[in-house]
Amino acid sequence: MTRYIELFSDTKTRPTAAMRAAIAAADVGDEAAFEDPTVNALCERVAALLGKEAALFTPSGTMCNQIALAVLGRPGDEVICDRTAHIVNYEAGGVGANAGLNLLALDGERGRYGVEQLRAALRFPLRHAPRQRIVSVEQTSNLGGGAVWPIEQLDAVTALARGRGLATHMDGARLLNACVATGVPAARYARDFDAVWIDFSKGLGAPVGAALAGTRAFIEEAWRVKQRYGGAMRQAGVIAAAALYALDHHVERLADDHANAKRLAAGLAMLDGIALDPATVETNLVYFALAPGVALDAKTLCERALARGVRVGAMGPRLVRAVTHLDVSAPDVDVAVGVIGEVLRG
Repeated sequence: MTRYIELFSDTKTRPTAAMRAAIAAADVGDEAAFEDPTVNALCERVAALLGKEAALFTPSGTMCNQIALAVLGRPGDEVICDRTAHIVNYEAGGVGANAGLNLLALDGERGRYGVEQLRAALRFPLRHAPRQRIVSVEQTSNLGGGAVWPIEQLDAVTALARGRGLATHMDGARLLNACVATGVPAARYARDFDAVWIDFSKGLGAPVGAALAGTRAFIEEAWRVKQRYGGAMRQAGVIAAAALYALDHHVERLADDHANAKRLAAGLAMLDGIALDPATVETNLVYFALAPGVALDAKTLCERALARGVRVGAMGPRLVRAVTHLDVSAPDVDVAVGVIGEVLRG
């Protein structure tokens, strides 16, 4: 198989040899009957990490979002979120198709809306309008370039939501990136959220899986929806073992990914034809635009970079994303900058 410097996504990571050994050694049972000791241990670990009473294991973060919103809302209810949110753009309309919910998308700054924006979006109760039920945030914001929600901003948003009787949901796909970048514990970020989840198959490098946490009553109902969506598993300890290994060994090293992302951003910003402010790179996502004078579009740049052994992703006609992760080293970053420079020079 052809190997690239893989900057397309942190979902492209491969299990390390040590993680594969943990998978091979996993003690397993029937996950759906709560008989898999490795899954049970993972759920206890995640609940403690996020400061919640209980957690459940799912095949994907998208399933966590879909389950959480289905539990917290009812058909016809409205979810308030940012327009860049994953639930808006990358879940195939699942919020409407699966749970019958409406989305009210706010135009935040790099994926993070403010408390006054939320206040302005709250309607006077009226039977003609959807019932506003859930306030959702994404930490970190993917389409916001890996931007971290400041804890003070989260506190203000959740305080207003709770004060108005709305449920709160956090898409925590890259929550641990935010924790490592800021030093704020995961449980503190998650404190005021009724539902919160973390992903194991992005920066943590596991092959599959995510875990959703909340109160015991919430998780009991989440299990019903998980069953409905086909998410119940059997001997899932083989993948839960990878997630446990990731929590033990791959969290603090996320700082390496952040350092490499900043290195990448600094190198790209030096290239003629690239529009990028390196100061906007907070975690492991680097978005850069092609300057107006560049004849190439993003798709062509990505194709030509791939032909030279570097894979990045087009996110728009002139916008490109590069993502650092445990399979990308500092020397890889330097090679990638050189390759993109070659492509720009034609």
